[in-house]
Amino acid sequence: MINQELIRLMKCFPRSFVNCNYELIVHEAVNEYFRVDVDHEIELKYKVLEWLSRAASKTEPFKSKKRNEEFSSFMLNGINQYLGTEFTTEDMRIIYQQLGNNANRELTIKFVKSVYDMEILNQEEKING
Repeated sequence: MINQELIRLMKCFPRSFVNCNYELIVHEAVNEYFRVDVDHEIELKYKVLEWLSRAASKTEPFKSKKRNEEFSSFMLNGINQYLGTEFTTEDMRIIYQQLGNNANRELTIKFVKSVYDMEILNQEEKING
């Protein structure tokens, strides 16, 4: 089952691939990736939010503004397509601040189980200010 889900995710990020270390490279030029060491589909969703939200919200790996905007859009569109969401760049900024780099797996779980209710993260942001 996880292989089919991984293929579905890869279709959302054209030209993505899995290397010999079982890392999903979603954007080779920027080396945007995460390890695919998961057993269930929901864990893949956690990783997408935790490890790709930065690239969709604030990363500027290129010298030109246009290429950075294209990269950010590519990442945001891929995440939204995979999760069936309509997150904005601002939503991604909040997601990255609250969940990025696996900072709070319990909150990630709560967020995914809520079917991506941004109010959960907005409340957390107010608490942690």
